[in-house]
Amino acid sequence: MIPQEHLLRKIDAAIDFKKIYEFVEELYCEDNGRPSIDPVVLFKIVLIQHIYGIPSLRRTLEEVNMNLAYRWFIGYPLNESVPHFSTVSYNFKHRFNHATVEYVFRWVLKAAAEEGYLDTEAIFVDGTHIKASANLKKQAKKAVPKQAKRYAKELFDEVNKNREEHGKKPFSDDSDKKLPEEKETVVSTTDPESGVFHKGEHKKCFAYEAHTACDKHNFVLDVHVTPGNVHDSTAFDALYDELCKNYPEHKTVVADSAYKTPWICKRIFESGRVLSTCYTRPKTKENGHRWWTYVYDEYFDDVICPEYHALHYSTTNRDGYREYKSRPYVCKSCPTRTMCTESAKCEKTVTRHVWHDYVEMAEDARHMEPYKELYRLRKEKIERVFADAKEKHAMRYTQYRGLAQVTNWVKLKFAAMNLKKLATWKWNARHPAPDGGKRKRSATNEPSILSFFSLVFAWMTKTCFGLISKAGFSTSRSRHAKELHVCFFLNRLIHRMKTLCSEKPKLSAFSISGTVCCMKNAGNS
Repeated sequence: MIPQEHLLRKIDAAIDFKKIYEFVEELYCEDNGRPSIDPVVLFKIVLIQHIYGIPSLRRTLEEVNMNLAYRWFIGYPLNESVPHFSTVSYNFKHRFNHATVEYVFRWVLKAAAEEGYLDTEAIFVDGTHIKASANLKKQAKKAVPKQAKRYAKELFDEVNKNREEHGKKPFSDDSDKKLPEEKETVVSTTDPESGVFHKGEHKKCFAYEAHTACDKHNFVLDVHVTPGNVHDSTAFDALYDELCKNYPEHKTVVADSAYKTPWICKRIFESGRVLSTCYTRPKTKENGHRWWTYVYDEYFDDVICPEYHALHYSTTNRDGYREYKSRPYVCKSCPTRTMCTESAKCEKTVTRHVWHDYVEMAEDARHMEPYKELYRLRKEKIERVFADAKEKHAMRYTQYRGLAQVTNWVKLKFAAMNLKKLATWKWNARHPAPDGGKRKRSATNEPSILSFFSLVFAWMTKTCFGLISKAGFSTSRSRHAKELHVCFFLNRLIHRMKTLCSEKPKLSAFSISGTVCCMKNAGNS
């Protein structure tokens, strides 16, 4: 009763679900307590929820109870009651922890890798927001400590090294003595672990963000979930650590301009890989000199301004920027000073990060054809993954609360998407389409079809203009009447063409003449 090409049949044949018993063996006891529900059944029910985009487990169990294909997939006959939704919910909330979900996620990817479907030479990285189950009206302002940058210690050492090279006194490390800096932020009282996400200028909501990486074949390789107010560049380190651990063979990271920071560029290029990114519009003074008119002189360690004057090194601040300042007496008599600076001291300051050389390496790679082509594919890879997840698998919003639960929910959803792709590809490999997937028209039909459509569209154009010109109605109602005549004619035409295409006969002169007569009658009526 279940068709052989049904998606659940493909999934059941693509992978051995008995492997799940190894993941959950330590969670069950053979000689204690009541007999439990088969863990494979529990996982299959959750897979059904994520594959078909069902919003809740309660609704999923209702669908499983009524759908014959779902019952076949979990192995329950019609006379047997399916598990209660509370049982499935409890297991995935309290028993099946993050480690179990991670095992399932990696297990599906390993199966895809064994089939040779993964292509991790280039990895595409981006983030997407998921609306949280939190009311925006239930919020409170709270002072939270600022998140310390992961590379703070490395940047501090680099800044002091640069200052010593220029004869400056290094900064003292008083981070242990200083109190952690705090910032005021809006926190949800319903789901405190979510973050405020601004959707445009006026609309905002509480959300989570899934920072995701995929390969060239749209298999999701890893995901890191954070609150919605965490920037992409901040969450990149945790995601990239897992990518380097699990896929050390990758050579290129493809990402948008949000990831083009000095630290990320430095980390990627120092690891022997390349960052393929896009152009970033510089934030310069309006109606002022362009950014590229200020040229850095590496030999003299100066910056040359558009009027060919040198801006000399001044200092290196704690944020890692080298400051280059002009001479006030030079700028005071400069004819284009208003385009350069409005400082009362007549002084222009240009900053350059100590790791800016790596950013320039990313800029150079941006102009190379292989990396330009990879970035063109970005919209077809990672953006397509997000589109499918939201439109087909209900990842636009979540009903779960808390970072741990949302993380498990997202990973299970991506695992279901990977499994769906794996099953489809394996089934297509075992059942190739006739003629290698190319369906050819017969030579006898092709000229008749071409002549038919040329005749139809020529007659359609003539008749449309004839209907519009011959409609004799008053000025107030003529436009509406003409539109009704044309729409009626086109509907009859489309219906006749669909009928002929479904029957698939050899389009003879009789068929063509019959269609034309039908269309003439439609126009006359």
